Amino acid sequence: MSDDTRPSANSDRDRTPAENAQLALLLEVSGTPKPGNVDRHRDLGDLRFEHFMAGAVGAADGLRRAEAGDPIGPAFEDAVAGMATQQGGNTQFGCLLLLVPLVRAAASDALTPDGVTELVESTTVDDAISFYRAFEHVDVAVGDPPEDADALDVRRGSAAAPTLRERKLTLYDIMELSADPDDGVADGNAREWVTGFERAFDAADRLLAAEGPVGDRTARVFLALLAEEPDTLVAITHDEATAREVSQRAAAVAADIAGSDDLSAAEELAEELVDAGYNPGTTADLTAAALFIALERGLSV
Repeated sequence: MSDDTRPSANSDRDRTPAENAQLALLLEVSGTPKPGNVDRHRDLGDLRFEHFMAGAVGAADGLRRAEAGDPIGPAFEDAVAGMATQQGGNTQFGCLLLLVPLVRAAASDALTPDGVTELVESTTVDDAISFYRAFEHVDVAVGDPPEDADALDVRRGSAAAPTLRERKLTLYDIMELSADPDDGVADGNAREWVTGFERAFDAADRLLAAEGPVGDRTARVFLALLAEEPDTLVAITHDEATAREVSQRAAAVAADIAGSDDLSAAEELAEELVDAGYNPGTTADLTAAALFIALERGLSV
């Protein structure tokens, strides 16, 4: 876990937090190999590398709103709406769910686990409504809600607003509900919200401590994150057992390439997961968040 008192140390002061967030999105998709994900060597059918680059550009207005201190919910919805203007569909919804509060924290010199926690805990019902509206801009793979929670299904979009207001549910409350399900794999992004972005800060420390090109560091950190926790998107699109098997394969490959400059085993896993249709997209979201924190703390590119 990172030191809560560690200050932001972005050495490239000409870049704003919003610009570093865009750069993090671009670095995330450019890093290779990222098994099962789009990267600069691999597309996924109609979802291509250039769509992710366009999504990073399109998210700019929402990221700038977060930097300016606008509420997290509307800034997030704006970023998603801009991201969705490219032709590939959902490229970075989950990334933006993590990046928007991190950008807001960085802009107020509060980019620490405690600082981000204070920020997300202060979200409102209106933020939650904006979050639900964001699902109207792009198709997002989500699991079915519990039988007694249909009224809170995010796929209802703005139609869920009366329920959110009646129950006085903030955006943080919604993340809490998703982070600790009664069964199955927890939503990895929601868990970051309720744990002070613990894994993102830890992964940022790894990026900063590593050596070599940022793309290689990103690939190794992605693989380590995938090895440590089952990926939410794999669990949703396939099942929990598959998600755990993918993590086990990633752990074996991570051990194989440890201490070596040879990433060929990771390249083989990348092709294997793409061929099988296993896309660990939530791990990619976390990697983008880690890249942003690392950039703000001095990662040089």
